Amino acid sequence: MGITFIQASMINPANPRRKTRLEFLVDSGATYSVAPKTRLKRIGIRPHGTRIFTLADGTRMTREIGAAIFSINGEQAASPVIFGEAGDSLLFGTVSLEALGLILDPIRRELRPLPMILGYKTTFKNERRLRGHRREEAGTSETALMALVKITDTPDHALNL
Repeated sequence: MGITFIQASMINPANPRRKTRLEFLVDSGATYSVAPKTRLKRIGIRPHGTRIFTLADGTRMTREIGAAIFSINGEQAASPVIFGEAGDSLLFGTVSLEALGLILDPIRRELRPLPMILGYKTTFKNERRLRGHRREEAGTSETALMALVKITDTPDHALNL
């Protein structure tokens, strides 16, 4: 198993002219990205809270968290960012990757486009039209959640819609 590093820019959402470029280790096991607190503050990104994180050895650490816009190869997306302290690794986590529409290919150790799935609520009448076939039961109040490959029939109350 190898490791993957990427170059990414972090941009201040409140002032997009303020940005910095860093090299991150892509960590598919990390939820959030981690960047040096000094670099975040230098471009004007301020923390909006703190979170407690648990390391692999069970140690618990408190870190500040904020929001940044990440940019890779011309694509930009907002994502939470942890304000890293001395000794913390620079990590690019899965939330940032997915916000950019990317996923880490575990075999090739490279970033690839993430298949984007869009779900929406529709009636069976619309489902028949979309799927191109007839449903014999008429007048049902159930709904269908339509995804890229799968249609699921579920009552409204089960979906909390």
